[in-house]
Amino acid sequence: MGDPAGMVEIWRGAFLESVHAGHAVVCDASGQIVQSWGDPDAVILPRSACKMIQALPLVESGAAEAAGLTDEHLALACASHQGAAFHTDRVRRWLAGLGLSDADLRCGPQEPGDLAARDALIRACEHPCQYHNNCSGKHAGFLTLARHFGAGPDYIDAAHPVQLAVREAFESATGLPSPGHAIDGCSAPNFATTLHGFARAMAFFASGDDRTVRGKAARRLVKAMTAHPDLVAGEGRACTELMRAMDGRVAIKTGAEAVFAAIIPELQFGVAVKISDGTTRASECALASILVGLGVLDPDHPATLRRRNAPIRNRRDIVTGYIRPAEGAF
Repeated sequence: MGDPAGMVEIWRGAFLESVHAGHAVVCDASGQIVQSWGDPDAVILPRSACKMIQALPLVESGAAEAAGLTDEHLALACASHQGAAFHTDRVRRWLAGLGLSDADLRCGPQEPGDLAARDALIRACEHPCQYHNNCSGKHAGFLTLARHFGAGPDYIDAAHPVQLAVREAFESATGLPSPGHAIDGCSAPNFATTLHGFARAMAFFASGDDRTVRGKAARRLVKAMTAHPDLVAGEGRACTELMRAMDGRVAIKTGAEAVFAAIIPELQFGVAVKISDGTTRASECALASILVGLGVLDPDHPATLRRRNAPIRNRRDIVTGYIRPAEGAF
């Protein structure tokens, strides 16, 4: 892996206190690199930033149509949600419609990120369940696809027909054979690729058309994400707030360990970001800065300013510094 580039700085008063370095690629519909930072050939695990790729077989196989899935379902299939009632109620109904329940999920329980949902569980002396897992929508999609295939219940096994379909879609979209996979936080395989490959996949989603089944499926998933940014993440989250700020023109998706992706249909560009130290504040700032530079995100929108050139406040609400793009980086 080549050297990462300085992308985000933390200033305290007049002092540069920290620097976040990483890699990023902007790719066009032909697969060519438009801009890059660091090493485009750096191999990464895209984590949850690639959920739209993992959802491709759900749509292109006909499973989504056969199950009567709406854009809300597909947004949840691409989501890392907060576990709010708004999210979990929809996942419950989705699985109930398949004759399935929480016990059929393989993602594991997770305390909800939504405070109201968390506090409701505490007051009721109840434990979180798998519905609350931020990946429960993706797993509901996997179960729907497994049912369509007539396959067994262990859909997270890398040799299961669901994951074989996901791997084929992943390698097709990235244009590269994956060097392997690791197990994600939700227990599903997460396939590795390069930053360039991941950006190429996002450009495929940005330029998909109705001439192929896969292109049509990609377009539908992007439409679902941009129509329902609240389902893709949740209130206060960068994915939701920045997609709203761009009025549905761009789909974005975060992943663990500071991965971020963007799909820009009007430019037919895909963007992939990975901050080397895994810090989310830096990946949000870097992605916002790239989107501002590409002219699709207003630099003065409140959602942008919360992540780029954002003030850092202490416990007395005194501004002590800023998180900002590295000078000359973007």
